Amino acid sequence: MNILAIGCHPDDVEITCVGTLIKCVKRGDKVTVCHVCNGSLGHVEIMPEELRKIRIQEAKNAGALAGIEVVTCDVYDLEANGESKEQRDRIVDVIRRVQPDLIITHSPNDYMSDHTAVSKLVFDASFAASVPHYESGVMTASKVTPIYYMDTSNGVDFNPTEYVDITDEIELKLQMLECHESQLKWIRDHDHIDFADSVRVIAKFRGLQCGCAYAEAFTQCRVSQKMTTKRLLP
Repeated sequence: MNILAIGCHPDDVEITCVGTLIKCVKRGDKVTVCHVCNGSLGHVEIMPEELRKIRIQEAKNAGALAGIEVVTCDVYDLEANGESKEQRDRIVDVIRRVQPDLIITHSPNDYMSDHTAVSKLVFDASFAASVPHYESGVMTASKVTPIYYMDTSNGVDFNPTEYVDITDEIELKLQMLECHESQLKWIRDHDHIDFADSVRVIAKFRGLQCGCAYAEAFTQCRVSQKMTTKRLLP
């Protein structure tokens, strides 16, 4: 299968669903991660244009550890706009290139505007990409693709309907997260928070809910034509 995870910022996928993506690679899937925003505002001291370059490279470094292709739509932080046709078409092009059997993205009720905008952009783009005469940079239509929403920040107000056991993947997940040094080091040095440990705690909590050591949690986007009888998550 072709799996496409579309996150907002360059570390969002590592935080919420990369354990699942590692399992997908292990079962033979082709996995692509797309970041809509480039992470330009994720630091106090590093200026946006320099940080943009750093974070795009950090994301590629993380993906390389698991054999995952990483691409970006290169939208600047806090400029994601769920009503933007130009941004939606960038995502349409990614979907049409990847031809996914499954899309994973942010929950519509996540904690900040960029995340919720990306959720809407992906929902709209996934349908537009399937319309043969809808014009974008790539003109090979995709099928109408099932969407799964990944956990919210710290799991707040998220009631999972699907779990993936990532017990065997948790250490690589955290290793990939540590590739985002510009974020984790700053948080450790200045906020005195071990963010990687927080991610481990959430995975352990989700594992407790479903009977394993560590897990990631999802809900399915339940709308007509996007549902299937098949188990798509690993």
